[in-house]
Amino acid sequence: MMKIIVILPFFCIILPLVFGDLKVGFYESSCPEAESIVKKAVQNRFNRDKTITAALLRLHFHDCAVRGCDASILINSTTSNTAEKDSGTNDDVRGFDLIDKVKESLESACPSTVSCADIITLATRSAVALSGGPKYEVPTGRRDGLVSDVREVNIPGPTSPVSIISEFFNRNLGLTTQEMVTLFGAHTVGVAHCSFFADRLSTPDPTMDPALNTKLVKLCSSRDDDPSTPLDQNTSLLVDNKFYQQILAKKGVLQIDQQLALDKGTKGFVTDFASNGAKFQKSFANAMVKMGSVDVLVGSQGEIRKKCSVFNTRN
Repeated sequence: MMKIIVILPFFCIILPLVFGDLKVGFYESSCPEAESIVKKAVQNRFNRDKTITAALLRLHFHDCAVRGCDASILINSTTSNTAEKDSGTNDDVRGFDLIDKVKESLESACPSTVSCADIITLATRSAVALSGGPKYEVPTGRRDGLVSDVREVNIPGPTSPVSIISEFFNRNLGLTTQEMVTLFGAHTVGVAHCSFFADRLSTPDPTMDPALNTKLVKLCSSRDDDPSTPLDQNTSLLVDNKFYQQILAKKGVLQIDQQLALDKGTKGFVTDFASNGAKFQKSFANAMVKMGSVDVLVGSQGEIRKKCSVFNTRN
């Protein structure tokens, strides 16, 4: 099998050129400018809104976690079908407008060629790099799914125990516990609303740093409807390993984040990444590529949507 070398800060990763039926450079002949069109659009949005990285990471994960990476999360509901997008779990998922904008540009350049599923993957990759994360190649060639059903959305919430979430990652995404901990590193650019962690504040949680508790109590007592705070209280706009250092210092905002640093099955990975930023970046790139290849549709499966939010008209 041919291999390519991906250069990252301080190290390099050797990745196979072909991942099953996906491959790096899938659009090289059919739409040579595809990846640059995506990159330019993400760069433009990032220049105005650096939180787009967190938005795309969440969008990508929530898509892959249900039926695989098939862009089913992008579908709008109709009178006859309530789609994934309208699940309570996806209430705060955003970035749909950026994906739609990229799709419009790609349809002008190469009609009915680049899938919405690939756009999500490529856009997320670009945003991660812009936020100081690893620069890595992603295989493309995904096709878009034909089903989006709200009843299939069953992603564990932030109060779920580590064991339940680890089982979900393994069963639905084919990822190991170490890869799960790696992908939780995406929380380094994430935020959470008070409603997701208020139960840790009513009675002081002994696993939370007292100073952080005081800060969050004050935030959540404000008159704002549902204030939010960074999950990484240090470098909240950078994809780095500071998140792991924070949760080792009992500064995890979400219960699940803090439990990763306490659970005997995950604490070792947290400690490892906290002390080795280069290892985290390498592991994060590999885990993102693996997650993005979960249960993908390829070849003649699915379709290439003309508009990401609706299925193509079927005869």
